Amino acid sequence: MKNKRIKWSLVGLILLLSGCHSLPSLEGRTQSAAYTKEQVADTYFAKALAPLEAKHGIKKSGIFPLIEADEAFAARMMLAKHAQRSLDVQYYIWRRDMTGTMLFEALHEAADRGVRVRLLLDDNNTNGSDPILAGLNKHESIEVRLFNPFMLRKPRWWGFLTDFDRLNRRMHNKSFTADNSLTIIGGRNIGDEYFGATDDVLFADLDILSVGAAVRDVSHDFDKYWHSASSYPLERVVTSSNAMTLDELRQQSERIAASADAQQYVESLRESDFIRQIEQRNIDFEWLKVRMVSDDPRKGLGNAEKESLMIQQFQDIIGNPKVDVELVSPYFVPTEAGVDAFAWLVRKGVEVKVLTNSLSATDVTAVHGGYAKRRKALLESGVILYEMQRHPAQVKLAKRKKRFRSL
Repeated sequence: MKNKRIKWSLVGLILLLSGCHSLPSLEGRTQSAAYTKEQVADTYFAKALAPLEAKHGIKKSGIFPLIEADEAFAARMMLAKHAQRSLDVQYYIWRRDMTGTMLFEALHEAADRGVRVRLLLDDNNTNGSDPILAGLNKHESIEVRLFNPFMLRKPRWWGFLTDFDRLNRRMHNKSFTADNSLTIIGGRNIGDEYFGATDDVLFADLDILSVGAAVRDVSHDFDKYWHSASSYPLERVVTSSNAMTLDELRQQSERIAASADAQQYVESLRESDFIRQIEQRNIDFEWLKVRMVSDDPRKGLGNAEKESLMIQQFQDIIGNPKVDVELVSPYFVPTEAGVDAFAWLVRKGVEVKVLTNSLSATDVTAVHGGYAKRRKALLESGVILYEMQRHPAQVKLAKRKKRFRSL
């Protein structure tokens, strides 16, 4: 009898918490859109890029790969510091560490110059960030929205108990767009482990800096997510009573920038070839026709059409390969049907190569387990597998500092 009372008390508590923390209305949400090419024509970036875009045409995109972690950070800082009209920024993870705080302050400084800043973050990884986000959101030129928010801010896990189906759908998009003229998209979130600024973890990700047609595609996609039914104005989710003031954010950023670690990191940036290319306005873009692929934001509510999902778009792009297929993914978890599809390609004479993390390099052991159980079947079907190992030079250090390199 006592156990039954406890059971029903817990059920009642969960129902009560669920009812008290329902999603707010989106009625009256502000409307905005990416600035048009004409509206940004007089900006620093647009004027600098106009000759290149005129030379290569409106259908092509200039692509520059950001391979080195520190250069990926420098590129984002460059966009923030030179933007004159708008910054549209969208991420799955934004840490409150050295690089994350410096980029928060860069957004703040841009807003002080009159730049319109729209910041869209997935709410799954904002735990502890409410004060700083609320502080930024108070700025007249900054608007912050949360994708698929947790209405119960603490403890977050209660949300999964009461609303798992919704909260299990997350936004992994990552883009940083300045004046609708340049954009950075790719695998990196915002945090020291993505920018080579920590001794603990280094994710070997890849971004691209892009100009031209692709930028407009990224901005259009950002607008779709910004206006989706899963994106909530921060002030409707987070109380402003504990908001960090903008002065406090500036002081925190200044303390971090003055630290020995930050000084050493910034000094290393000054020595990079990429920084010299930026200063000389001599970035060597490769001009190509590019197609952007992104999930329909309605996926966050579970009602996106199958044809609008990224997996279907990838299938359409891949089509019927004749020679080879190369796949790079840190979290490669093929289903049985996926293994059969790869095997079918191999039987047709198509060479299939896959690069993913090894067990020693992955940061999510459970995900690797999903891949490991299919590994033998993939190899027997003729798929060529490559596994990224923990960097040899880091193995000894890893025993003391838990440092590893991961895709």
